Amino acid sequence: LSESGVPQLVQPMIWDYAADLDVEGKVHLIEKYRRCGFSKVWFASAFKGATGVNQSLTLIGHHLKNHLQWLKVASSSPGDVLEGIALTGWQRYDHFSVLCELLPVAIPSLAVCLQALQNGGYSEKIKENVEKLLGMSNLETDTFMR
Repeated sequence: LSESGVPQLVQPMIWDYAADLDVEGKVHLIEKYRRCGFSKVWFASAFKGATGVNQSLTLIGHHLKNHLQWLKVASSSPGDVLEGIALTGWQRYDHFSVLCELLPVAIPSLAVCLQALQNGGYSEKIKENVEKLLGMSNLETDTFMR
């Protein structure tokens, strides 16, 4: 890879939507990319549409945990390696599948995930800020919103 010149032309994106992603494994993967000559990498997470082909509602806690894990990967990696994070929001698993988790039901998840990334974590104060921004009285992250 180093000799091909590819690392000077592209930046790899590491995709993982798991709530319990392997932080150490991702750090090792980043180190491998660095040894091949890639100076920057991207992370890809999901705020919706990654927990089941026929999922109708968004379980915020799953996506929040995924983002918190990505923050651990970022803090365990060299400071100059992360170019950015793409927050994906899938509508369907393939072109033959029905739509899943439409955007309106996932907006609270998007808000929570963005705030967690912006603040480097999640707390009761951040939860209250999201509730205020969205005009909600009780944001639920571990159960489905009512």
